[in-house]
Amino acid sequence: MFEGHPKGLWALALANTGERFGYYTMLAVFLFFLQDNFGFSMGDSSKIQAAFLGIVYFVPLFGGVLADKFGFGKMVTIGIFVMFMGYLLLALPLGAGAVALGVMALALLLVCMGTGLFKGNLQVLVGNLYDDPKYSAKRDEGFSIFYMAINLGSMFAAAVALSIMAWTQETYNVSKADSYHFAFAVACVSLVLSIIIYYAFRKTFAHADRAKIVTNSATEVVEEKLTPAQTKERIICLCLVFAVVIFFWMAFHQNGITMNQFAREYTATSETGFMSLFLSSSLSFTEIKSFWNLILCILLVYGVLNMFQSKTAKGKSVAALLTAASLCVLVYRAMNVTGSVVVEAPIFQQFNPCFVVALTPIIGLIFGSLAKKGKEPSSPMKIGLGMLVAALAFVILLIASLPLPPAEEQLAAVEAGTATLVSPNWLISTYFVLTIAELLLSPIGISFVSKVAPPQYKGMMMGGWFVATAIGNFLIMVPGLMWGMNLTIIWGVLIGICLVSAIFIFSILKRLEKVA
Repeated sequence: MFEGHPKGLWALALANTGERFGYYTMLAVFLFFLQDNFGFSMGDSSKIQAAFLGIVYFVPLFGGVLADKFGFGKMVTIGIFVMFMGYLLLALPLGAGAVALGVMALALLLVCMGTGLFKGNLQVLVGNLYDDPKYSAKRDEGFSIFYMAINLGSMFAAAVALSIMAWTQETYNVSKADSYHFAFAVACVSLVLSIIIYYAFRKTFAHADRAKIVTNSATEVVEEKLTPAQTKERIICLCLVFAVVIFFWMAFHQNGITMNQFAREYTATSETGFMSLFLSSSLSFTEIKSFWNLILCILLVYGVLNMFQSKTAKGKSVAALLTAASLCVLVYRAMNVTGSVVVEAPIFQQFNPCFVVALTPIIGLIFGSLAKKGKEPSSPMKIGLGMLVAALAFVILLIASLPLPPAEEQLAAVEAGTATLVSPNWLISTYFVLTIAELLLSPIGISFVSKVAPPQYKGMMMGGWFVATAIGNFLIMVPGLMWGMNLTIIWGVLIGICLVSAIFIFSILKRLEKVA
């Protein structure tokens, strides 16, 4: 899966890794920052976060239009610096008054504008690398690797944010409200690393800064020619896919709204035994047990896979050694678990990117094996399957919520010390299944856009993907505003939305496969 890709993929993926680490570090604690620093209610906090997520993914449409005219690389460069200024403003501890609110609003606007110029156009650069016939067959794999690298950036964001906040509170007697700003400062540092990587390796992808198809390994290029009817059909098909994408992200991004609140109000606040290895955070970065234990799990997965996939005896031996070492350390730590760990609500957000990194090569191996037999599902089919799996993820939460009361009753029970709290394993299982859905839909969908979009509209169409994401992000407030109803109703609505979306994509499957 990792062989035979253009060198520029790795540079672009790592640049995005730094940017995503900063973004998810901020997002992991933003909902609680609004509540703890400004005193906003859950409903108002949901509206603000939903508006931010909506705008941050809507602006790439305009970023794509500008890139189609002025160049993808130029817009990416401007976007990085604009984002940096936004995170820098968020890092300023200005209190909770009108000035602080105004500066926060400006900071969020800058982050949105910078992301709009950066994110979609960086992905167009990745897609252009695979316009070369030498690499075209690996387009889906390439975007899966790119997506995995993105999640490396977000994987430990929650743990790092919580650790930085706790360290500043304990060491410097900083208030909880002010400690959030130190987490936002981490985003500034990660953007600097992203800038360095992007410029240091720009030569490896500079040739992709155009909407052309490479016909050979030399310098000859030609424009892809489509008739007006073909162009129209491709745009229509992409818009149909975007309609489904809206409802996937509406469901998926409950991880920052209702699922985050479920973790805070309904999930056990401590854990013992083996699972405590993955739910702990502490004052020192080197002591974030969950951080290192998740790394060990990922190394274990990669070790096992490479034992079977490596083509040389030396490679198999190294993989076996990696597998044995990771397993031994995990077993040793599991056997020496004592006491319990405090479970902080944002820590659950580390599981999704962790699962992305661990599951990407496994899913790639499965589809690679099916491809050799001529049975690999088409990209649109994978998108439909992703919606079905997303529905299954919320079925897990629905089952967990059957004995639980509405939020108001739960809070009263918590104060009285009589609340029913569920095991963290319910949320972890939900994240696991939801990640499988994400890997079937998100990187494959982005790959589909980069392949199907008419050359003269590549930036705009990639922006369209993010507009669909933006609408979905805006709609995440609906379940947030439903918070207070019976939980089974909230999860049931999300299940229904995913199932209807899957039925729709399967009903137009043949049409989508014709243009793919």
